[in-house]
Amino acid sequence: MSRIDISYGGQWYSVGDRTLEDVHREIQEGARGGEYWLAVNDGEGSASPAYLFITPGVPIAVIPVPEPRDTQIEEHTGAFEDNEHEGLAPLWNGPTIHPDRPRRH
Repeated sequence: MSRIDISYGGQWYSVGDRTLEDVHREIQEGARGGEYWLAVNDGEGSASPAYLFITPGVPIAVIPVPEPRDTQIEEHTGAFEDNEHEGLAPLWNGPTIHPDRPRRH
């Protein structure tokens, strides 16, 4: 994992060269302590240091950004599959919030 994105207060920040587990642990321990300043990066390219105030109940999202792979697009089947429906939108074969409902074909 080369980068972790963080959404905080409607803004985006990032953390680099750390594991997801390490960032989770730091946020949890900081919130448990009552208040904590989490060091992050603000901006892209030449990022500037920024500090997010972590307290219990503060909304924060931690999003791991996977490293790019050297695979071809054709090798990815993913959630969409279009084997027989030329000219139509591909069928969704990914997860669903209503697994008991039958899929449309």
